[in-house]
Parts: sequence; C-alpha cells; structure tokens
Amino acid sequence: MNITAIAINLIAMIGLMIAFYRNREKAIRSLKVAVKGFIKMLPMVLIIVLGIGLLLGLVPTSTISQFAGEQSGFWGVLIVGLLGAVLFIPALLSFPLAASLLDGGASVSVVVAFITTLTMIGTVTLPLEIRELGKRMALLRNGMSFLIAIIIAYIMGAIL
Repeated sequence: MNITAIAINLIAMIGLMIAFYRNREKAIRSLKVAVKGFIKMLPMVLIIVLGIGLLLGLVPTSTISQFAGEQSGFWGVLIVGLLGAVLFIPALLSFPLAASLLDGGASVSVVVAFITTLTMIGTVTLPLEIRELGKRMALLRNGMSFLIAIIIAYIMGAIL
C-alpha cells in the first residue's frame, strides 16, 4: 500500500472517530448510507474490473499500443475521446481503467482524452440538457467541452 492510500485511510478513520465521538446515532446512519451506496455501486465496479481483466487478457499489449499508443497520433486521441464521451461510467471507476490502459501501452494523451471527455461530455444526459438549456446551448456546451478535452489531452501529453 502506498503512502497516499495510507494517508487517505488514516484521514477517513480519524473522521469516523470524530463523527462517533460527536454523535453516535448520526455516525451509524451515515455508515448505513455509505454501505448502501457501496452495494449499489458494486455491480458497476465488478463490471469494470471484469472488463479491464478481459481487455488486458484478450487484447495484446501491442494492439493497445497500436490503437492508443504514441503512434496512434491524432486519430487515437480522437477515437478514445469519442469513446469516453459516449460511455456512462462514474469518473471514480474510470481511473483504474485508465491506469490499465497506460500499463497496456496507451499514451498519456489518449488516457487524458478518455477521462476528460468521460467527465465533461454529457451524451447520456444530453436530452435533459436540451430540455433545460435549449438545443443550441446544450450542443454548444458539449461541442466546446469536447474540443477543450482534446486540447487538455495534448497539453497533458506534452507535460507528462
């Protein structure tokens, strides 16, 4: 376990102890809500873990590198960015997938494009955005977000 994980768990444990000290009933209710949320999220987590395992087990590293590595260039960033824009995965669950892609030979730019479009583009929520913001504004927001996500991907690729 690395130092970041230890620090996060330590802070969480201290916060839980403080919560129990201040109000035991509220702390127990909060833990129940957290457990229910975890149980609701568990199927998605298992699907992502299974998907990562299948991806890394069935797709050779050379294929991942060819499709999403440095040599994939603009098209690799664009295709994976579009994939991120279409998928509906909680951002928290996308990080292990991104790490696996990096381990599999994907470039930093491609992985950043995936995570950024996943969090900035609302393909699934587009009908709600159109209803609330209007068609022009919703499409403009998503289009600009996609363009900015690709720019961020290239900047991060250059920095890292």
